Amino acid sequence: MRWGSLLGRWIPWLLAWALLMLALGALLVRWDIAQRREAFAADARAAHRLLLQRAAQLDATLAALVLLPVSAREPEQRLVAFYPELIAVQRRSGDATWDESALAAAEARSRAAGHASIAALDDRALDVVRAGTPDSVALRIDPARLLPWAVWPASLAPGGPVRVSLAHEGRSVLLQPGAADPPAGWTQGFVFDKALDLPGWSLGLQLRRATGPAEWPWMALAALSLTLALVLGTAAWWRHNRRLRQRAEELLRVGRVARLNALGEMAGGIAHELNQPLTAVMANVQAARRLLDDGDDEPQARAQAREAVQQAAAQARRAADVVARLRQRIDSPDAGLAVQAVDLAATCAQVLELLDPALRERAIAVRMQGQAPRVRADAVALEQIVHNLVGNAMQALQEVPAAERQLVLALEAQGARATLAVRDNGPGIAAELWPRLFEPFVTTRSKGDGLGLGLSLCRSLAQSMGGSLDAQPLRPRGVEFRLVLPVADSPTA
Repeated sequence: MRWGSLLGRWIPWLLAWALLMLALGALLVRWDIAQRREAFAADARAAHRLLLQRAAQLDATLAALVLLPVSAREPEQRLVAFYPELIAVQRRSGDATWDESALAAAEARSRAAGHASIAALDDRALDVVRAGTPDSVALRIDPARLLPWAVWPASLAPGGPVRVSLAHEGRSVLLQPGAADPPAGWTQGFVFDKALDLPGWSLGLQLRRATGPAEWPWMALAALSLTLALVLGTAAWWRHNRRLRQRAEELLRVGRVARLNALGEMAGGIAHELNQPLTAVMANVQAARRLLDDGDDEPQARAQAREAVQQAAAQARRAADVVARLRQRIDSPDAGLAVQAVDLAATCAQVLELLDPALRERAIAVRMQGQAPRVRADAVALEQIVHNLVGNAMQALQEVPAAERQLVLALEAQGARATLAVRDNGPGIAAELWPRLFEPFVTTRSKGDGLGLGLSLCRSLAQSMGGSLDAQPLRPRGVEFRLVLPVADSPTA
């Protein structure tokens, strides 16, 4: 039972931790992915600018070669030494023809457009042609060296996880493989695909970087999980302590009410015991006064005796009045009760919640069954009655083996009346106590630790609310106490 109670108390907090962790963890992962995507995009834009600058330099070189006079054309082959990406410089003069048809087609496009044109792109070379008059020039470029790797962003450098390609008219040339085989569960991730904004250089820079769970911020997620656990654990601890304090305060309140009611019951018993002797004293004193009045004693002595007897009679009458008022207060407690519509089932549940630690400690199996409408009662008095009946049952069940302890609270509606039956399977009540069970100072506790006022008080409170409280033995053992109260919305209530 204790483990079940612990699980029941902690499961809601564990579910809250799991839901918060899923929500906040998802936000953290999304934020991390967005940060890494933005960093990738920034590096990709920088790489695109570097490639554009390199292409612009080559395009300017190509334009200058076309305009060179015949006398200055000999040194053009030495450009290869200054531009490592250049494989060769080719020139078509006069009526000569190109060795490759792709160069001729590119020259025609260049002459029509007035700027350079790409002839072909493959793994070995990128051919760019610029038409001129009378000569045209073509540059053969090594694609692998076209990218300025020396000043390339570190995250895109060779050997890294980013796949780098050059694209032209649907054809793609791989320059950097990146992560060859991303782990299972990874996605295509971050993608950058943008053409060079340079006339005639219809090249596109393609960058791809796979991403997946292995790159998530697991340290931050672990820190978030620990922080949530600490926060929720602190909240659970505070709430548990708060409930313990509330339970202790409620038990203290019920105990105070019980002590006050017990004191009232005791005063009622004392009033009952003292009323007859005081009445007899008053009668005897009055008789003595009459004897003195009829005697032959001296007038002064008779006067003194009369005065003394009158004072005694007055004091006795005063004491009788005080006791009568006290008894009237005890016999009519409804004068101070706030009778209203009360939920009987909710009151029972509240008492069981209040006594839950003690019930669990004693391993008592508790069961509530049935239903009942709202009753006409005083909420505090009704709680006191249920608390007293359940407490008596707990005391009785301590005398049976723990595995057999059972307590049942049965609710039932019977017309204009509602009944609460509190049943236990304890050892029962001795036969000689049944006739005096509800009398003051009669206790059923074998250890003698009771005053014997609880049941008497409970019956008095029940009767003051228009109800009743009775008891009957159960078979094979145990006791049933039946509390009957008027239904709140009944016409006869």
